[in-house]
Amino acid sequence: MTNGTVIVGTGQAGAQTAISLRQSGYKEPVTLVGMEPQIPYERPPLSKKFLDGKIGIEQLLMRSPAFYADKDITIRPNTWVNLVDRKAKLIQCTNNQTIAYNKLVLATGSRAREINCPGVKLPGVHYLRTINDVEGFRDKLVPGLRLVIVGGGFIGLEVAAVAAKRDCTVTVLEMMPLLLQRVVAPEISEFYADVHRAEGVDILTSTNVTAFEGNKKLERVVCDSKKIEADLVIIGIGILPNVELAEQANLEVDNGIVVDECARTSDPNIFAAGECTNHPNSILGERLRLESVPNALAQGKTAALAVLDRPEPYAEVPWFWSDQYDIKLQMTGLSKPGDQVIIRGNVSDRRFSACYLRSGVLVACHSVNAARDFLQSKKLIASHAKPDQALLADSSIALKDI
Repeated sequence: MTNGTVIVGTGQAGAQTAISLRQSGYKEPVTLVGMEPQIPYERPPLSKKFLDGKIGIEQLLMRSPAFYADKDITIRPNTWVNLVDRKAKLIQCTNNQTIAYNKLVLATGSRAREINCPGVKLPGVHYLRTINDVEGFRDKLVPGLRLVIVGGGFIGLEVAAVAAKRDCTVTVLEMMPLLLQRVVAPEISEFYADVHRAEGVDILTSTNVTAFEGNKKLERVVCDSKKIEADLVIIGIGILPNVELAEQANLEVDNGIVVDECARTSDPNIFAAGECTNHPNSILGERLRLESVPNALAQGKTAALAVLDRPEPYAEVPWFWSDQYDIKLQMTGLSKPGDQVIIRGNVSDRRFSACYLRSGVLVACHSVNAARDFLQSKKLIASHAKPDQALLADSSIALKDI
């Protein structure tokens, strides 16, 4: 029996790697090492149904404890890895324990980007990244609570939707001129701003937070020259990839752990998967670091095959989603500033799509309550289609028929 495969990270990429190893017939030991106390779980519901109390921890779990026992997958929770010794082929944990490996998979994920300003450590200021984070403030979302959300991205807006439905007084502060400005067309940004305002959410854009104030607990948020009374703050200003372990191991790092299309790093015995990686995408013709569950799962499967020495290149059209109120946004492809935007459908009907063209080629589609457009656009993007723009704008014509 060898030392088998050690996977650092119990997020969805790490768990999927372990699951895929067993599903593919791997017989050697598999060990999952993670910082959190829970076994692997799904993160997207944290800002949606879990925050709203509609599901519990059991519904978040990727697999039951019995599954891992049955598949002989060892999970070591509450374990922080601080060193990789590539020569000795072992990892060192902060409890001074070492774990030897034959193959190592880094699925270290990411962490919440922190804000640097006075008062950020006051009780009442929170981030949302883990189950423990949510459990730290979920029960406080009661009618009349003054909630300030820093960041008008998907996490912030999903939290705003839950809190507004609970009759909290919600204010969203966004430093950019538009909500979701880095990822969606202005038409979609304005649509979501209108939706949230109709639900009573106060949205302030082009607003910079400079401090949090209070006597031993949060009482107000200082932004530019304005002060906003607050009982609770939730910060959602993005994430940072956890690449420190890879850097310590002298692996190649460049906006993520650099891997090839088969999840292989610059060390033949070390692989990486998930949002901590910078990987090539042959469909889009560029290297990417994707913050998405579909990518994490697909790369986990890819890493497992590479460990088994049966590499298969990973290349898919990226896709993402967000649920707010009764609105589902589904996005496929990757848009960039300067792309031409064509709207299919009527924004006022709450059912439309924004199609992004670059030199006439469809490169992304963001669909609001329009699942058919989302599904059919993926194939067009993968084939680098150049659709007729008049037909593209006509929502009575299915994208597959263009």
